[in-house]
Amino acid sequence: MNIDIKNKIASETAESIYEAYPTLWDRFGDRGFEHTEKDNHHHLDHLETAFSLNDEKVFIDYTIWLETVLTSRNVETALIIDNFERLLEILPGNIDKDEEIFMTGCLTNAIAVLRPS
Repeated sequence: MNIDIKNKIASETAESIYEAYPTLWDRFGDRGFEHTEKDNHHHLDHLETAFSLNDEKVFIDYTIWLETVLTSRNVETALIIDNFERLLEILPGNIDKDEEIFMTGCLTNAIAVLRPS
């Protein structure tokens, strides 16, 4: 995935989240929006690493770590799930088909890990 596509996906995802949850502006402000964009770059970086290693566990381990970090900063797990669901909607058609299949599988399985039983 080239950097322009990555920037586009991260930006679209952050904008979509803040549109859906306008109270995030009050809670976290501009700095929170910037972190959401950065977080999406990290999500995409980890998806790329998992793809290059052909190892979904890389992304699942990252997801578990991410939940620990973000919930300690008062970001609910539901927002992480929502973010991943938005990536599932945005990735198709923006990346190579093989990457798309692998990465959407990673995201789907990561969401399953995050959802309470």
